[in-house]
Amino acid sequence: MTLSTFSDIGVLLSKGDYVRWFLIGTVSTVLLSLFGTIFGLVLGVFLAFGKRIQINTRDKWYTKTWKSIIRTLCIIYSVIVRGTPMMVQAMIFQYACLNLGLNWSMMLANNEIFSGWFFGGLIVLTFNTAAYMGEIVQSGLNGVGKDQTEGARSLGMSQFKTLFLVELPQALKNAIPTIGNEWIVNIKDSSVLNIVGVTELFFRAKNIQGQSYRVLATYIIIAAIYLFLTLITTLILKLVSMKLNHKKFNFKFFHFRKETTNEQ
Repeated sequence: MTLSTFSDIGVLLSKGDYVRWFLIGTVSTVLLSLFGTIFGLVLGVFLAFGKRIQINTRDKWYTKTWKSIIRTLCIIYSVIVRGTPMMVQAMIFQYACLNLGLNWSMMLANNEIFSGWFFGGLIVLTFNTAAYMGEIVQSGLNGVGKDQTEGARSLGMSQFKTLFLVELPQALKNAIPTIGNEWIVNIKDSSVLNIVGVTELFFRAKNIQGQSYRVLATYIIIAAIYLFLTLITTLILKLVSMKLNHKKFNFKFFHFRKETTNEQ
């Protein structure tokens, strides 16, 4: 970077309107990624359960039919969503809504954060995240010992109760690091939603560089913001993980072991 770039960064950060836009974009990005991850996890749990449905030979024909339909739909959904870019999914969602007469741009147009396309983008992000969360939850369920499942069933618990009360809590605890990584991915990938008008951080950056003509400085600033958000999120996840594992958190960078000597 040249001195002029640093000067441009200083100019952008000295103007109240630009700082406000950066802050609004940051808040929008954080909320999108957080709620998209939470709602995606909820849908992912049901998606994982749907893919794990077991068809028993003793089931009646109609039971086998609906089980097969649910499992097939869950598998197809997971394959399609994970096999296509979220940008393409957002475009399909946008034009499908327009064909149905639903224009998200006209809803809450005066709200700087919770605009219509904030909720439209949240829907896209949620359903995209659900496909990946389904795989994460399913992997976590596979890691639960069969002895615990068999023990729950021997106590008279149904398959449904065994899944929700025995397997799922352990699976989610084991999958917290991976779920956290998905949250970090969503912080960065939410930037593609600017293509449909979601006013997140990248969208605000395009507005700022279009008005200020300081393109490089603008994108350096939002790169620093994205980096800061991912580092903070990583720290939060580490604290949660250590809390669940009953460990104390310490900054190893500032931890020194005191050497002791035995004097005669």
